[in-house]
Amino acid sequence: MSNKSRLNLIVFQTLIISLVAALFGRLFYIQVLDSERYQVAALSIQSRDIITPAVRGAITDINGMPMVVDLPGLVVSISRVDLDKQPDKGTSVLSRIAALFNLEYADIYQRTRLCGELPRDNRAGCWNGTRYQPIPVIGNATKENALKIMENADQFPGIEVASVPIRSYPSLAGENVAHVLGYVGAVSDEDLRNPEQNYYRSEVIGKTGLEIKYNEYLRGIPGIRTVLVNRKEVVTKQSTNTKAIAGNNLITNIDANLQAATEKALKGAVLRARGSGYKGDAGAAVVLEIKTGRVLAMASYPTYDPSLWQKGLTVKQATDLFSEKTGVPALSRAIQGLFAPASTFKTISLIAADRAGYDLNKSYNCPGTVEIGTRTFKNFGSIAAGRISMEQAMAISCDSIWYQIAYDEWVRDGGLKPKSNANDYFFNAAKEFGIGKATGIDLPSEAAGRLPNREWKEDWYAENKEFFCNYKTRAQKADLTPYLIEIARENCLDGNKIRAGDAVNFSIGQGDTLVTPLKLAQIYSAIANNGTYYQPQIARAIVDQEGKVIKEFKPIVAGKIDVKQSTWDFLQRSLRAVVTRGTGAGSFAGLKVDVSGKTGTAEVFGRNPNGSAKDDTSWFASYGPTANPQYAVVMMVSQGGFGASTSGVGVRQIYETLLAPGKEIFPNGVPTTIAKVDLKKVAKVQIDLTGVKVNGGKLN
Repeated sequence: MSNKSRLNLIVFQTLIISLVAALFGRLFYIQVLDSERYQVAALSIQSRDIITPAVRGAITDINGMPMVVDLPGLVVSISRVDLDKQPDKGTSVLSRIAALFNLEYADIYQRTRLCGELPRDNRAGCWNGTRYQPIPVIGNATKENALKIMENADQFPGIEVASVPIRSYPSLAGENVAHVLGYVGAVSDEDLRNPEQNYYRSEVIGKTGLEIKYNEYLRGIPGIRTVLVNRKEVVTKQSTNTKAIAGNNLITNIDANLQAATEKALKGAVLRARGSGYKGDAGAAVVLEIKTGRVLAMASYPTYDPSLWQKGLTVKQATDLFSEKTGVPALSRAIQGLFAPASTFKTISLIAADRAGYDLNKSYNCPGTVEIGTRTFKNFGSIAAGRISMEQAMAISCDSIWYQIAYDEWVRDGGLKPKSNANDYFFNAAKEFGIGKATGIDLPSEAAGRLPNREWKEDWYAENKEFFCNYKTRAQKADLTPYLIEIARENCLDGNKIRAGDAVNFSIGQGDTLVTPLKLAQIYSAIANNGTYYQPQIARAIVDQEGKVIKEFKPIVAGKIDVKQSTWDFLQRSLRAVVTRGTGAGSFAGLKVDVSGKTGTAEVFGRNPNGSAKDDTSWFASYGPTANPQYAVVMMVSQGGFGASTSGVGVRQIYETLLAPGKEIFPNGVPTTIAKVDLKKVAKVQIDLTGVKVNGGKLN
């Protein structure tokens, strides 16, 4: 054998020996060193977890009255695995279900489709779980319909009926409070991938509102029964069995009776606007406790039935919730609606003028119009009031005084060539009140609003310069009007600068300034409280099922505006004058409680889908009682017209409920102790439902 052949043989033998050694080494590692991990893996292949969802904690009002609670109910679910095996993919079964519950086949079909199976623009009401878990299609089914399904199982293969806890809304005081409570839904794939949570497929978890904000407390701990099965899926042994532990209860600061009254007043204001010839498409109302920031009531209109999510949304219902044609009922205007504050902003302008050196005790001219550059700025109705005091100017809501003051300060700050040390009294005062920042309320998706100061202008210009400089080619044909083309030309040239018109509009709460109704309520709380304001809070406490306090939510100071006490006194006198002899006098005449406030009527640029011009936004911001302010009440009606006659009347109605002599909701003040949760108040509802049980395939 040649040396070359001998060398090749040695190399080959070495390779074989190495491979054998590697195989034996791996085998030793698997069977000896890492045997425990593989035993666990093997066991998991043979084990199955059966999850019993925990009863979700109740959400109550400040007195312990349940506003949402889990109650037993009948749920009809389908198995996609079973339906997909049927020759017609379950079409006939779903048709029978639709007929039984008087629904459209398309609704039932949509509920059983995985969201990923449908086009992005057609996913309303789809299932965000997997095909391997029961898909609920009917919530709170009647006993009669459940019996028909169970007694005719051969006609409903793949359909299950189970008695499970269902999120229920007793509405014992007639309250809706849907936007605050939020809703729950099935665990999604995204939820399961969350490393911070240990969710199970069959769980129901919070999706919006308080339900998601405090989900970790409300959720509870699901029960788990682990069984071992053989390869034929026959149970051979039970491994573990832990019972479900009910979630904790959330006590809120909402008073159910006040909430119901606020919702009624808001709806009435919207309908009143429509009756006066305005579109009146939406609205919001907020009631805060001034010295704590507690949210005692918060309403948004239009609203929706929160139980829809449990009963099962139809395609139309799901579409309507987010449709502009129906007013987008899913949107919480109180914390997500952004509107120009109009004359309610003049309270901030008064502080700015005082800091700029204007004597609040002097008289100023209130002409019908003011010429600034090439533009004419009109007083409301172009009415001149002559030379009047600043207090009277606030009372009758004179605009033209502010046009002159704001323009003079803009000139002093350098105009279109601002000084490096510009005072910016108006912008800085607004910033101190938190305009442009979210309030920090304990609800998700709060809008921050907008403070259109110099920094904002620079950022806005950088984002939009390209559009305005090419406006004729980029704008829609309907927007190519001479006026808009000229605006675009100006924005292209110097859209990053604060112009005279920007400063003037800012001083009366118009232009680019935007706030939420909740932010305005916080601002008026600060005014009533001599500058100190709090972070709005819905939650009062978390308590367990035995009533033990798990967590208490204390008031949080959010800011302090440093203003002379004499200025606060003057501003507060002015706001009282609005109600006694100013723009709000007619709406509050005869009210047996002294309150203070400010009207606002904001002009809105743009058109409605039908081509009509948008109507003004109606505002009324207030606090009371005047002598010892306890509550801030704000109402806004979108396209509602004049502030006093629409929102002002609505605010009056809230005060009549809140502070009616001898009938006050809080005769001894807002409760400072934590209430006990009283589920007995929903006992009747519970009795009606607990008589329904599913045992061994039979309905009792």
